[in-house]
Amino acid sequence: MQTIFVMVKCDLGKAYGVADQAVQLVEQVSEVHSISGQYDLLMKCYLKQDDDIGRFVTEHVQTLPGVRDTFTLIAYKAFA
Repeated sequence: MQTIFVMVKCDLGKAYGVADQAVQLVEQVSEVHSISGQYDLLMKCYLKQDDDIGRFVTEHVQTLPGVRDTFTLIAYKAFA
């Protein structure tokens, strides 16, 4: 299992709708948080070890209505 975080910039007024659709439609999304700064949302996603991260983001996150831009972080468990 691999964990990624996707920061999402939304069209104006669309952040709540994007968050709701991400949780309802994308099974790999486990949490969505509202954040301040350049991006509006932070999505925590769990992917299978052999899943292609770029393909997941472009096909499942960037295609949600209201998504304007994304920035992906890959997280590795550093401490046991």
